[in-house]
Amino acid sequence: MKRDFLAITDFNESEIRETLKLAGDLKKKKGQILDVLKGKTVACIFQEPSLRTRVSFEVGIHELGGYSLYVTDNEIKLGVRESIHDVAKVLSRYVAMIEIRTLSHDNVIELARHSMVPVINGLTDLLHPCQIMGDMQTIIEHKGKVDNMKVAYLGDGNNVANSWLKAAVRIPIDLRIGTRKETMPDEGIVQEARDAGRSKIAITEDPKEAVRGADVIYTDVWASMGQKDKADSQADLLKNYQVNSRLLAAADKDCIVMHCLPAERGREITDDVIDGEHSVVFDQAENRLHIQKAIMVKLASWM
Repeated sequence: MKRDFLAITDFNESEIRETLKLAGDLKKKKGQILDVLKGKTVACIFQEPSLRTRVSFEVGIHELGGYSLYVTDNEIKLGVRESIHDVAKVLSRYVAMIEIRTLSHDNVIELARHSMVPVINGLTDLLHPCQIMGDMQTIIEHKGKVDNMKVAYLGDGNNVANSWLKAAVRIPIDLRIGTRKETMPDEGIVQEARDAGRSKIAITEDPKEAVRGADVIYTDVWASMGQKDKADSQADLLKNYQVNSRLLAAADKDCIVMHCLPAERGREITDDVIDGEHSVVFDQAENRLHIQKAIMVKLASWM
């Protein structure tokens, strides 16, 4: 029976842990060509520009023995040129799997609803699940575990913050979100994480309170895709949440610093921190490749 990966909560706890372990195993085989997707094509739909998502998926599909098909919005104009229902039905006749990076999360849900093959969320305005799965892999590599880690997320309550909350539904973490009341994460997802009772969830307007004793400090751009017209106003709102050396001093002395990239250096994070001894930012970027391979392996095993 086909399954999709639109949110981290589409996998149960044991499936998440299995996928994280598998990603570590696949990392040891980096560059080797496996036969998981041998003779199969994966359609990669990109309605928004991408570096990490596109390259990591295309390389990952190749290393699993498959062929990636890059599809831009100009080709299909999802929901405009033809209905999402029809696109899903047609692609399902051609390919073994669909990855999509777009703005509207509702469109991804509809695509998955009508698709006969697995759909993977490469990024939407609401969630970025592959990113946070790769981030948990990175934390395990550097800290030995992810369970009960003190993770401080600072800045805009965007799709990355929402996905950390989704992770907290399944995996016990001490999640602190430092943000303004104007830039809060999705209210329903916050409540879902709290209701699950697996993790400690704290939201504060005090950035120092958020990072106090933190094992992991995480940030992202203050104006995500589709919000670039708000970049200056967001910077005014969130300037006190910049990850810099002063803020780092309040965290655990062995903390790691994470950013999902692309970074606007000098805004949400300073050069000395992103390039400093605490940074694992480029390990995160690499692990997108390995975790996405693991996700595709899991989805292929259920087909």
